[in-house]
Amino acid sequence: MADLAQLTAWRDALMAARYQGIRTVEYDGKRVTYATDAEMAAALVDLNRQITGTTSRIAVVRIQSSKGL
Repeated sequence: MADLAQLTAWRDALMAARYQGIRTVEYDGKRVTYATDAEMAAALVDLNRQITGTTSRIAVVRIQSSKGL
């Protein structure tokens, strides 16, 4: 699995190409050509999911309080 920096770089390159209307993206010496915008959107969703999965999340928050007595 790629690290967070690499996933972020791939996502940024894909977003830049998509917004410019370019269907071919190159990174790390590899070239990927997408047939439709829907394929690019699906790739972006997957990259965002992977990026979200690599960051740590807080599962439980416990709040403790007292009246000060």
